[in-house]
Amino acid sequence: MSKAENILIVADSERDANMLYAVGMFVPDPFIYFRCEGRCHIVMNDLEIDRARKNAPHCRVLSYHQCVEKARRRIKRPSLAAIISQLMRERRMRKIFVPADFPFGLARELRNYKIKVRVRKGGIFPQREFKSADEIKKISAALMMAEVGLAEGLFALKTAKVGRDRKLTYHGAPLTSEKLRAIIDIAILQVGGLASHTIVAGGRQGCDPHEQGHGALRAHEPIILDVFPRSQKTGYFGDITRTVVRGRASEAVRRLYDTVARCQEMAFEKIQCNARASDIHREIQDFFENEGYKTGRKDGHMQGFFHGTGHGLGMEIHEAPRISLTSSDVLKAGHVVTVEPGLYYPQIGGVRLEDVVTVTHNGARNLTKFEKVLEI
Repeated sequence: MSKAENILIVADSERDANMLYAVGMFVPDPFIYFRCEGRCHIVMNDLEIDRARKNAPHCRVLSYHQCVEKARRRIKRPSLAAIISQLMRERRMRKIFVPADFPFGLARELRNYKIKVRVRKGGIFPQREFKSADEIKKISAALMMAEVGLAEGLFALKTAKVGRDRKLTYHGAPLTSEKLRAIIDIAILQVGGLASHTIVAGGRQGCDPHEQGHGALRAHEPIILDVFPRSQKTGYFGDITRTVVRGRASEAVRRLYDTVARCQEMAFEKIQCNARASDIHREIQDFFENEGYKTGRKDGHMQGFFHGTGHGLGMEIHEAPRISLTSSDVLKAGHVVTVEPGLYYPQIGGVRLEDVVTVTHNGARNLTKFEKVLEI
């Protein structure tokens, strides 16, 4: 996007990644951001104005209260659209680009004020797709938070005792998915991260890739641990998955795990500059098929490999580019993506391994340092 193009965002930066990218600070309530002739402006209420001047020095900070007072000279009770239109008119802005999720009602009101509102194809900040060295450091820091939580979870599993029906107990109480999830999430919280919907899925539950897991955990069966916290300081995400067995894995699980691990290594080699994401995914599908692991519906449920190979990671847990069959993305230097092949069969269990890599001119560089061990 050219710097000469004017843009507008109205959102909070706690949940809206574009707004957080634009201002670099967390604000819980929606506010106005606009760029005019290359210069960034934010309109803040009195509660946030001093903090904004300190934490967003690249933006000119305007007082929302003063903007309202000025608008009241023309309109007794100015709406948000009236205030924005005044800001636009003062700067002779008649056309603005907005994100695809811009509020429809607000866009319609702005058009009533003769302001042309256009959604920017390719995203309001297409450069978000390409991570700077500083952003890669922030993602790596969030990954370390994920690894801290994962390490704590694995320690609990390793020290758990095996009881009746292979059920695990920890400190004299049943070790459930819910309990282990809490152990992982609390460890992440203590190092400055915020974990949400952490997956701890054992046995057949692991065959549903987005099943969080519930109930008793058991020895001698695979347990999928998928941890994806957000740094409370920077807003960047980490993402890691490991599959472990407390005790001894069956030969079928060992073979499943070995196949997924070899497939992931193959994917690392295929991730290169100018590689087509869909081609990488197709090669992984072919690899699994050639190893005898077929994908399809059986007894009303999908089994095999039936999700994408990976996704972009940054200020959103899932962002561009995508590595999947339907993706039209081409990998470039600066992309940061997950690599997470998996196989799922109800009669065996699920296995998924996930690392995060950055694409360089020399191939993929793995940002994940955590070891891969099946039996603990």
